[in-house]
Amino acid sequence: MDKEIIIGTRGSKLALIYAQKVKDQLIKLANISDEQIKLKEIVTKGDQIQDKRLSEIGGKGLFSKNIEIELLEGNIDVAVHALKDMPANETENLSTYAYLKRNDPREVLITKNNKKISELNSNAIIGTSSYRREFQIKKIRNDLESKLIRGNVDTRIRKLDEGQYDAIMLSYAGLDALSFNSRISQTFSVSEILPSAGQGIIALQCRSDDQEIKTTLNKINDHHTKLRALTERNVLKVLDGDCETAVGVHSVIEEDKITLEAELFSLDGTQRFYEKKSSNILNCEKLGIEVGKILKEKSKDSYKKK
Repeated sequence: MDKEIIIGTRGSKLALIYAQKVKDQLIKLANISDEQIKLKEIVTKGDQIQDKRLSEIGGKGLFSKNIEIELLEGNIDVAVHALKDMPANETENLSTYAYLKRNDPREVLITKNNKKISELNSNAIIGTSSYRREFQIKKIRNDLESKLIRGNVDTRIRKLDEGQYDAIMLSYAGLDALSFNSRISQTFSVSEILPSAGQGIIALQCRSDDQEIKTTLNKINDHHTKLRALTERNVLKVLDGDCETAVGVHSVIEEDKITLEAELFSLDGTQRFYEKKSSNILNCEKLGIEVGKILKEKSKDSYKKK
């Protein structure tokens, strides 16, 4: 490819690290020079409004909409997203086409005194912006309190250190990328806390009709990560999940078999619905749809507002 490639990204430290990772992969695997690739920072509404839950101000699309507009208007060629922050359904005329090799999808706890969740005082306040994490914490210890926290990783850790919270929950992948590993008090196994669908995956989006960019992105796509991403997100599509949908989804591929597990909570968090199934990787997308339908049936739509 001879033309310049413009990569659109949010402007946070973490987003820029992910965008640089994409650039490095393109240089290494797609034989594109450093000079050909430019990064463009784009401010999203999700970055601007920090004091409300995403569900109150428009949902997950707040982190991707402005970037997608730039993509549709031809101002950028590739959009870099954290897959877990993307709406379940694809925007018209755009394609989430390639995925970098998945980072560690697990959840972590950061506390002021390096305490584990079992060591926190009763009524300790856990900072999270996710209903899923809130209900999963209650599943482990129902005497802990959850309180809304927004902002980038640095901001959340600062709020913890200032005493606004006793602990905060974050994804391992983000902390690892920012070299905050030393702050981790506890890492939860996937069996303890199921992560968000697509957690730890960097997704690359382009215009649906841009075959040249698709060919280029294919050179850095990780095939197994793509299969896992499509499988996990199909659960969300069936559930018509949004920011208020408390659902954890995770998949594992072993040779030619993919195993998918998911849990869904009722709107008030008092009921939990769980399913685990396996299939051949050739049927992975059908597996996601099947598990989504089972959870939807089990829950009798108790996860949705009437």
